[in-house]
Formats: sequence, C-alpha cells, structure tokens
Amino acid sequence: MTEALRFPWEDVERKREVAPSAFRPRRKAASGSRSHVTRKPRPSTPRRRAAVSRSVRSVAPVTGQLRGASLMSRDAGAHDHAAGRVVNGPQRQRHEPDYLLLLAAVALSALGILMVYSSTGHEAAVRGSVFDDVSEQLAWGLLGGLVLIFLMRIDYRYWRSFSILGLAVALVLLVLVVGPKIPPLLQPLEVNGATRWLRIGGMPSFQPTEIAKLALVIFLAHWLARQGGKVSSFRSGMVPFLLLISVFAGLVLLEPDLGTTGVLVLTGFSMFFVAGGSLWQLLLLLPLGLAAVAGVILTKAYMLQRVLIFMDPFADPSGQGYQTVRGIYSLAYGGVTGIGLGQSQQEGLSVPAAENDFIFAVVGQEFGFVGSVIVICLFLLLAWRGMRVAMNAPDTFGALAALGITSWLTYQAFINIAVVVSLIPMTGMPLPFLSKGGTSLVIVLAAVGILLSISRETHTRGTDAHEDPPRGRGHGRPHLPRSGRRDPAADTAA
Repeated sequence: MTEALRFPWEDVERKREVAPSAFRPRRKAASGSRSHVTRKPRPSTPRRRAAVSRSVRSVAPVTGQLRGASLMSRDAGAHDHAAGRVVNGPQRQRHEPDYLLLLAAVALSALGILMVYSSTGHEAAVRGSVFDDVSEQLAWGLLGGLVLIFLMRIDYRYWRSFSILGLAVALVLLVLVVGPKIPPLLQPLEVNGATRWLRIGGMPSFQPTEIAKLALVIFLAHWLARQGGKVSSFRSGMVPFLLLISVFAGLVLLEPDLGTTGVLVLTGFSMFFVAGGSLWQLLLLLPLGLAAVAGVILTKAYMLQRVLIFMDPFADPSGQGYQTVRGIYSLAYGGVTGIGLGQSQQEGLSVPAAENDFIFAVVGQEFGFVGSVIVICLFLLLAWRGMRVAMNAPDTFGALAALGITSWLTYQAFINIAVVVSLIPMTGMPLPFLSKGGTSLVIVLAAVGILLSISRETHTRGTDAHEDPPRGRGHGRPHLPRSGRRDPAADTAA
C-alpha cells in the first residue's frame, strides 16, 4: 500500500522529494549556469551500480545547488554516475500537518456524534433501540476519518488532474436530483418540500449538493491558478466565472435550497477576489446580486413567509414561527451550564429537527452558554488555522483550495448558527461536523483531509522553485501574503 501511494518524484531512501518542476524540459543554459543539465560519460572500467530506489530509478538525485536549496545532498555523486545523467532541480520535504486544525475537526466530529445520540436517543428507544441513529452516524464518522487520513497523506496537487472530472460528476448529480424519477435506477427523494437527496439503484441515499461544494472549490482553485493575471479581466475572468457560478447556483436553487446556494456563491466570490478579481467589478455586481435574491424570495411563497416570520416569530408561535420560537426557548432553558446531556428530549423541551438544522439549539440547551461558546470557538479555531494554511501555502492552487475549503465551512457554520439564534431568516442548512447526515460528515472530513495535506507544506523547506511564476500587484497578483513569489527555476532557465 505504501509503495502504491509513493510519488514518482519521491526519494524514499533519503526521505526527501524532488518537485515536479525538476522534471520539466529545460532550455540548455550557459556553461556556468546552476541549472545546466549535462551527461557524464560512463567510466571505461566496469563498476558496481549504486542502489537506486525504484521510484527514482529513471532520474538521478539532484547534485546542483539552487538558490536556497538547503536540502541538497553532497553525497549523491555515486547515484549520478550510476543513473547516467544529472538533473538539477529543487527538492522539498513534507512536515507534520497542522495539529490544531486536526484537533478542531476531530473535536467537532466527536461532539456531533454525541449530540446526535442525545437528540435522537428517545425517539430511537421508542422504535426499539436507542443506538439506531447514533450507530449509523458513528459508522459514517469512522469512514470519514479514514478518508481524512488517506487524503492527508496524498499530495494535494494530484486533485488538479481530477478537477474537471469532479466538476462534471457534480453537475450531473445536481441535474439528476432535480430531474424525474426513474425507478428503481434513479430516485430523487423529497423531504419537507425540498428534493435534496438522491438514491441510485441500491446505494444509500446521499446529497449531491455536498459533493458539489467540494468539487466546485477544487475546480475553482485549479482554474483561477491557471488564469493568473487574467482573473482581473472582465472577458477572461469575470464572465466565465459568473457562468460557472450561475449554473451551480441555479441547479441548487431548483431543489430548492437557498442556504446552500448562498454558501456556494459566497465561497466562489471569496476565492475569485483573493485570486486577483477586480474589486470594482465585484462592487458593481453587488446590487445585481441583491436584486436576484429579492426576486427569488418574492417568487417563492414559502421563502417570503419565512422572511415575515423572521421579523416577528412570536406573532404565530404555534404555527409558522414554532421552530424559530422553540430554538430561542431552548437556548434560554440552557442558561449558563445547561440542563444536562439527553435532557432536551423531555416533553415540552424538544426542538423540531433537533438532530439536523437545529442541533446547535440542543448544544445550548444541554451544555448551556459555556457549551455554545466552546462550539463557536472550535469553528473559529478551524477558520483561523485554515486561513493560516492558505496564507502560507507553497503555491497558488494550494492557497486557493485552502481558502475555499475554509470559507465554505465557515460560511455554512455561520448561517446555521445565525438561523438558530434568529439573526437571519430560517433556512435548511446543516451545521458542519455536528448535524446528522453521512454525506455531509464524510465530505466535510474529506475537505479537511485536503486542507491538512496543504498544511504539510506550508513552512517551506528547501527551495521555492516549484511555486508559481511571479505576478506583480498591478497584473492580478493574488491577494495572499507571500503568493506570487519568484521562481528560481524560471530565472535560471531565462
């Protein structure tokens, strides 16, 4: 298994790694250049071949010294003669992932499993087993943990090769979930007036929107990194970006799911701006965006009703405003330290959709103000470490992917908590890590795994030659510290 996951440019014997840019074709430089690639004649007398790792047998280790190459080995001469050629290129070495980020994700996931057990235990006991719902959530959590560990060990750059395929699969699934039923092959499932679940054949049902979030982030990071300075252009940057976001937002809105639509749009525009998008173009789009949101709300009767209830939920506390009022009362019942684990299911204290959209109300009720603050602090820790990873990522793709994942999780958590405390109108939005749902938990943990993979290279060791070419601020440089740094390999090749 370890051999299968080994990167083709990794020298496992020396615990170091040659960046992919070292294997790109180079122009022949002057004789005194540090990037000069030469062939040494084989010795006339037979000599014993030095042992070379299978993963780097076709390419010899690096012997030239590049600017800032602190990981160069001076004892690679035997390998150079044995392999028959010398490749001068940068090397980089991974380090430990961001353990604070990992701690926040694990703590939130564990707390989520506990809260699912607490909020569904009474109902599950009535059906016959108190562990029915929590055992399913625990199984999804274990699967998500394995996915997180696997993706954390994989070079995040590999996902650029699958970004277009992932985007296409996400679009197809979004089309299928709003399309007609074709039993028993395709069965979109409607819950509470919204069709957000899809069952294909005998597979378990899942939410295509959760897959679409991760697929859109990876593709946007890849596309924006390739566009470079063209991102600030209206024709090459803004127009294709708006087309892509509009397609995704339109398909999700057809389910309908206004909350997820808002998360996708906010995440996409955050990535676009950081990648170098024109601030003036974004400001000009702001009135159009507000008008579009107002138009959607006015054309959907139930959305308009939610806005009216939000303005005065106590006007109809036993009808349209029942769920909002119960959420507010649950937080009030909790006080400072809460009423205790599992006590929220008592008669007169329960909250509708306690295990999903309103699970934060259960946290506040059972663990009080202290527990609510701890959950918010864990999300803030996740956001802080995620942004730190983005700012110190070794390349633009990694920076944008880290920013997109962090923005997505932060926006979604904010919207869910804001609904519970009645800061915004009610919308169906699960709380990441905590709400019940296998698709959401696995995809969120997978996203954190990619984020941890990026964090393993944030503190650059060796050279920066595998980074993107330089881009000045006036030419669409990403709005990230230390991004757009100079490429020593490009300098020497020039």
